[in-house]
Amino acid sequence: MTSDNTSWWVASTPDTDFPALAGDARTGVAVLGGGIAGLTTALLLARAGRQVTLVEADRLARGVSGYTTAKVTVQHNLVYADLAKRHGADAARLYAESQCRALDWLRDTAGAASCELEPVPSLVYTESLDDTETVNEEVEAARRAGLPMEHVTSSGLPWGIRAGALLPDQLQFHPRQYLLALADAFVAAGGEVVEQTRALDVSDAEDGLVVQTDHGDLSCEDVVVATHYPFLDRGLLFARLSAYRDVVVAATIDADRDPGVMAISTGSEEGGTHSVRTAPYRDGKRLLIVTGGQYKTGKDVSVEERYDGLAAWTQERFPGADQVHRWSTQDTSSVDRLPYIGQLPLAGEHTWVATGFNAWGMTNGTLSGLVLADLVLGRANPYAELYAPDRSTLRASASKAVKENADVARELVGGMLRPGLTGMHELLPGEAGVFLRAEGRTAAFRDEEGTLHCVSARCTHLGCTVRWNDGERSWDCPCHGSRFAFTGEVLNGPAVHPLEPHDA
Repeated sequence: MTSDNTSWWVASTPDTDFPALAGDARTGVAVLGGGIAGLTTALLLARAGRQVTLVEADRLARGVSGYTTAKVTVQHNLVYADLAKRHGADAARLYAESQCRALDWLRDTAGAASCELEPVPSLVYTESLDDTETVNEEVEAARRAGLPMEHVTSSGLPWGIRAGALLPDQLQFHPRQYLLALADAFVAAGGEVVEQTRALDVSDAEDGLVVQTDHGDLSCEDVVVATHYPFLDRGLLFARLSAYRDVVVAATIDADRDPGVMAISTGSEEGGTHSVRTAPYRDGKRLLIVTGGQYKTGKDVSVEERYDGLAAWTQERFPGADQVHRWSTQDTSSVDRLPYIGQLPLAGEHTWVATGFNAWGMTNGTLSGLVLADLVLGRANPYAELYAPDRSTLRASASKAVKENADVARELVGGMLRPGLTGMHELLPGEAGVFLRAEGRTAAFRDEEGTLHCVSARCTHLGCTVRWNDGERSWDCPCHGSRFAFTGEVLNGPAVHPLEPHDA
């Protein structure tokens, strides 16, 4: 097994090498974020004749989109019955229609790329009698929304199921190969890519907007914030979003053991939800990709134990599978199960956002590009109202928003009051902790060579106290999901500034 937590998608594709922003510049549209939402939006705008600059803080498709499980489906677990209850039958129908449009666009686009595109049915299943009726209700709700969902009581999985909702003609692919093909098409359409350039803020100017970056100012007419979790706090979207992480293990199996379906459990079984899909691998093998062990980013859990638990589950269900990779993926969830796609509230008429994909970023990210391109170009879009970030239906989910923000408040206050450890010098190689010192709370980690790495334990977003992630050796914020390397660099936003170094 590889010794790091690099995803198979990243490990099996070359790095991009676009230059950083070379000082102050001007463009028509600045698209911030080089994942599936940003690349799709940028490509569509460039093909429509707009001057577009895509700005990526790291390298293209090495963030959330490079660590997804890449299930391309409009079956988003048990979503349609819930949407109908929350928002009404018309909203559920529009959701299904828009997701199908995104899937069709992705299928057509990926068909011209070399990205291991494979048609496969999607399955939501339960092994519990208690969830049988819930699955059946989902099938009926999906059918009312216009999808050809099927009731099933068996599958290609090597274990029995009580009930399943099966949706044919879905897709799985290699996401980074696909996204690099999008980048090539974007450049061919006249677009510009700048990498290793972190956007820090957006401000108004006399002739438009200015994106402040760590390599200069980028003036523009429109800004699209497609950074997964928006780094701009305008519109208070951070108060309506939650960040979660899932651990992933990938193991090789013989091709004849491929279940022939991408499946996800309803989550009531012991151990929670598990997701399974496969992909082509080396020497005629298939790569079995298993996801589970979800936890809220920054929660006080042992991530290493989550990896161990998922590996054990994989061995139980697929005996003899040979684990070759493991990684984690970050998801951002909205309070009402609908993404936020459209004008960023309280940010003017030319700042746009796409976020809150609820763990289904392949279709939602593609859909974001389809909707945002229309809006930026001044065209009507039939789904814009459903996904508008300032939609009135958010009142229906106010209780969840209150609960999420109460949790944030507890973390903010509790983190300041929680007693820090003492005896930083006693840390053994591989150990970490938060300590009270004269300059404030210090997050300390001692590496295998015995070197002590010390940074501020105060998240640079809103000041919550970070916690140690033992599975990925990172400092994670429990409030809004920012993540930092043990040396302080930003790994995931909304934070844009690194943790302040402390004297070791």
